[in-house]
Amino acid sequence: MSRTKSTPIWIILMCMFLFSTTVWSADRFTDNGDGTVTDHQLGVMWAKTDNQGNINWKQADLWVRYTFPDTLKKKYDNWRLPTLAELQSLYIQDNKYKGYETDCGKQVKIVPDIKLTCDWIWASETSAIQAYIFNFNRGYHYSDRMVHNRNYRVLPVRDLK
Repeated sequence: MSRTKSTPIWIILMCMFLFSTTVWSADRFTDNGDGTVTDHQLGVMWAKTDNQGNINWKQADLWVRYTFPDTLKKKYDNWRLPTLAELQSLYIQDNKYKGYETDCGKQVKIVPDIKLTCDWIWASETSAIQAYIFNFNRGYHYSDRMVHNRNYRVLPVRDLK
């Protein structure tokens, strides 16, 4: 008898949890209206889009620090390459979410607040002549030589603190 009484309560609690999770994720990002998006969960600011062309790691590092800031209406400092953990946090793992097709013809599953033109994004982590890249099509990373640019992109990020 107690099992039948607790089942509806369990269902109601589960529905409340799922609804509150959706509300929290909707509050994660704020579009700043200047080509950037504030990520309240991580305490960082992202570019709304990647660099829109093939780029190797060394070029990506320079582009993020010296070229990208001049493309924005409002000037911000301390732009950098994102970490793998930061990139992973933008990937949507939900199998129901289909994502969208990029300019290079790849499907990506990234938060809707950020638009990519291809599926691979350089990360800040390096090892000798290699650097890590995160794939927003399948949600994994691997390393490649820094001089390669096979549909690789860069997505600038900066700390808010």
